[in-house]
Amino acid sequence: MHPATPPTTDAPAGRAHRTAPPRRRLLRGLLAVTVAAPLMFGAAACGDDGGAADPNAPVKLSIFWWGGDARAKLTEDALALYTKKHPNVTFEKTWQANQGYFDKLATLTAGGNPPDLFQIDDNYLAEYAARNTTLDLTSYQESGKLDTSKFPKSLWQYGVVDGKLAGLAAGENTQGLVYNKTLLTKHNLPEPTTGMSWEEHIAWAEQVTAKTKVPGTQDPSADYKALWVWLRQQGKDLYKGKELGFTAEDVTTWFDLWKGARDRKATPTADVIHEGNSSDVTKQLVVTGKSATSWVWANQMPDLKKNTKDELGVIAYPGDPSAQWARASMYWSVFKGSKNRDVAVDVINFLNNDVEAVKLLGTDRGLPSNLDLRRVVSDDTTDPAMKQSIAVEAELTQTFGESPQVPIKGHSKVKAELIKAAENAQYGRATPAEAAAQFLEACKSAIA
Repeated sequence: MHPATPPTTDAPAGRAHRTAPPRRRLLRGLLAVTVAAPLMFGAAACGDDGGAADPNAPVKLSIFWWGGDARAKLTEDALALYTKKHPNVTFEKTWQANQGYFDKLATLTAGGNPPDLFQIDDNYLAEYAARNTTLDLTSYQESGKLDTSKFPKSLWQYGVVDGKLAGLAAGENTQGLVYNKTLLTKHNLPEPTTGMSWEEHIAWAEQVTAKTKVPGTQDPSADYKALWVWLRQQGKDLYKGKELGFTAEDVTTWFDLWKGARDRKATPTADVIHEGNSSDVTKQLVVTGKSATSWVWANQMPDLKKNTKDELGVIAYPGDPSAQWARASMYWSVFKGSKNRDVAVDVINFLNNDVEAVKLLGTDRGLPSNLDLRRVVSDDTTDPAMKQSIAVEAELTQTFGESPQVPIKGHSKVKAELIKAAENAQYGRATPAEAAAQFLEACKSAIA
């Protein structure tokens, strides 16, 4: 369900503004100087507040994120480390599961009580930025107070909305084709390789099916990640400005490609494909044994490995790997109206660039954005699957192209409509052309 749309939140709603008598205004002004506003460590305050800040003034920063118990513990430990280094800064921490997170964030924003610092993803970053909710981080980046010098360029660029840096990547991932190495070795079959064309991948999968009796590849026609990469390889994109970056003819070609793969038995049947369309890692076909490959995010490798005894491998999606990019697994954004905006930005910088904090957080939010610290985390980890994931991502980083624009409003609905249209084609309820036309019309309504 698409969450409530967050309104513009430059000031708390419902607050009346009246002109005070001159003497009262003077006293109020003196009081404002006394209690002082945002904190910026060792520098003048940035943004609208201006003036010098007291680096020792007490600050309580509200922060909101989604995740499970493990992420909560890691995040709380990292924030405690920040407080240890900056004793005047404490945190009001709120977290919850992903389900309902954006509904709650929208409610907080609409109620005039948004957190100073919050986690967000590319489903909603452009939507919140367009409503003037997120602080533009560009000036902090340019001054070096938000250091992105060790980030892949396309990673921080994937947080830019309408020329403003609306969020900074909390971690990186990219699209990954995960395959069952144990199954292939057992049957003396070759492993897939980065750079295979889509047709070569389907032919390889057909061969795997014939020899192992396990369908060679999950059908990714419902997977927006796969469609997005394929579109970029055709010189198109998922979005272009405020519009769709593709046509019904493009999607027809995409659906036709996978109809051909199903006809050749390179993929499972529609009912099994439907299982694989779930985003639940435990239900990915490569770990349930119902397909030799699954189309996932590369940083999901460790979680996939926990659900199978088989050895797994991961490569880029088929076709030119430069169509892939360093994607922000999620972002940290700052509420534009925060009185503690400078502190919030410093916390983001700390979580991304402090070696102790990054080692504490590990890869819970994706691979560390700072490439130097990513290597430190890789050297420290004893998890073979995580080492493999970091190594693959490091290899793919060399081939990444420019990042696309951040998805526009309605992106979540577009993803859901793709699953619906693709499954209509997979089950034979519609031809590829009919399903593509239905999808395009649904997309136009979603982004309107």
